[in-house]
Amino acid sequence: MRHLWVRGARWNGERDLPRLLVAPIDAHRSGGPYTVAAALLAALVPAARPELVAMHDIEIRAAAPGLRDSVPARRRALADQVPEAERVLVPAPRRTLRLANGIAEFVRDHLAEAGRVALVVENAHEADHTDAELLGVLLRRIDPAVLTVVLCTPVAEPPLAAALPRNVETVPGAPGASTHAWPVATPDLVRRYVAEGFHHAAAEAGARALERAQADTEDWWALIHRTAGALAATDREDAARALFDLARRESTDPVNRATAAYATAMLLTRHHDPEKRDIEEARAWINEAITITGLLPDPRVRAFHLGFDLNGKALIETRLGRPRVALRLVEEAIALAEGDLEPGEHPIHRLVLRANRAQLTMRLGDPAAALADLDAVIDADPGYPDYYIDRGNLRYRLGRAADAVADYETAMRVGPPFPEAYYNRAEIRFAEGDHAGALADLDYAIELDPDFVDAYANRAGLLVAIGEYDRARSDARLGLALNPRNAYLLCALGQAEAAVARYAEARKAYDAAVFHDPELAAVWASRGELAFELGDPEGAIADLSRAIELADDAALRFNRALALRSVGKHDLAQADLVRAAELDPADEDVRAALRTPETP
Repeated sequence: MRHLWVRGARWNGERDLPRLLVAPIDAHRSGGPYTVAAALLAALVPAARPELVAMHDIEIRAAAPGLRDSVPARRRALADQVPEAERVLVPAPRRTLRLANGIAEFVRDHLAEAGRVALVVENAHEADHTDAELLGVLLRRIDPAVLTVVLCTPVAEPPLAAALPRNVETVPGAPGASTHAWPVATPDLVRRYVAEGFHHAAAEAGARALERAQADTEDWWALIHRTAGALAATDREDAARALFDLARRESTDPVNRATAAYATAMLLTRHHDPEKRDIEEARAWINEAITITGLLPDPRVRAFHLGFDLNGKALIETRLGRPRVALRLVEEAIALAEGDLEPGEHPIHRLVLRANRAQLTMRLGDPAAALADLDAVIDADPGYPDYYIDRGNLRYRLGRAADAVADYETAMRVGPPFPEAYYNRAEIRFAEGDHAGALADLDYAIELDPDFVDAYANRAGLLVAIGEYDRARSDARLGLALNPRNAYLLCALGQAEAAVARYAEARKAYDAAVFHDPELAAVWASRGELAFELGDPEGAIADLSRAIELADDAALRFNRALALRSVGKHDLAQADLVRAAELDPADEDVRAALRTPETP
């Protein structure tokens, strides 16, 4: 049985199907985010194994609020325990993909022994982003022999086209028609959507709520901030900027104008389109925010808002390549929090500042200070997975691979499926020679997120290393379809092409990689090896020399020594071999070359 796409908004019931898991679900987004997920989970959770439910408590409680009384919160972060006004971290746009993967794994594992069943979804073309994303994950990750998904839609092309597997069958169906009553969009509804990370729904509900809100009131400002934030999270920064410009025309409230100035600066700094980023204009807006918040009369209000703005300016200074200036700004924000806030007030704000200070001190070469900050942050909020990723990265840089793996594995446990944790563990496994483990981690990371460009690059490189050149080429091309300028993918493609003697294609890939990232040592090294293999030792020497300038290591020195010997530059070759032996005394090839020097 294949998944089905039925031409019709409603299911006509005339197609033979396995047993229906639940009555046909109307996915229309007027029902709110996770309409499909909530109905599906309501049917499955009561009969599921308690340990399976506990493993997915976050996902179930987020997607099906009606089940919260029967599904206790086992995994909790600090944000779940503080007043709403202190929850300053807005969920990332990709959180819903993590929830969708967790729900899909719950459904898959629960249905593993249930026999073939079917899920019929009506009005799939009108589904909220959360349900559309979930349906795409179900179609991609669950075998239709276990769960057959039927999507009913009258549109000319199947919805979720990018996510549909090849075994989706299209069949005619009755057109169907339905009317839907939209819920009243209130500030509280928008607040809940933003708090859960349902940004598409928040943007839509916020726009409806703003049509009725009175300008320059507390509710109106809350809607402006939350709707604009949701628009920015869904790559609609220009629309978000328009809302802040409207707010500036309507109001003189200092705190809200400062917040709007801060948010405008962040839009200009983080715009998803690099061509629309403007760091200099962002500096002007963040200075506007700091000027206003620095004049606020209440010390506690000033400490929080000014600290927030100083932290935002630190990000801008970091983007400008001035980490020491950024560190001073974060230190100033921390001093304000420690000096003027009440003990225990705004704990998440304080943790964000310490985590950001850790990133800067690590960058500036003080890993001990960075580690102390991250240890403190994790002690205070052990349920927040992102901090474990940061500490794991630092521990790995410090040579503590086992501790880094422990942090990545904790991040895997304390939240919904997290592809970055598996991606990072794969790097360590590869470095330790566990190619099978690294490949399994990268396979899973890409299964969780098929748009994970860096995972394609690393998996392509790993596949080259183990001699699976066709698969490596395929991965490189999949990644390049997402990011055509990615030098790592181009380098991996070149290596795969060179391995099967497609030298012209390899050289083309290497040249493109050098063009897009001239600071990537690996591509200079690979192009130098290709040049030597093709009988161009001078070209090899030039490319390998550039690679050594960027990242000196024994292998590069050894390869350049071979090229230097081939053109009679034996003294220079010998110097390279001596340096290679210093860099890696255990390298047998280097030691053998030193024992058999070639002389003119």
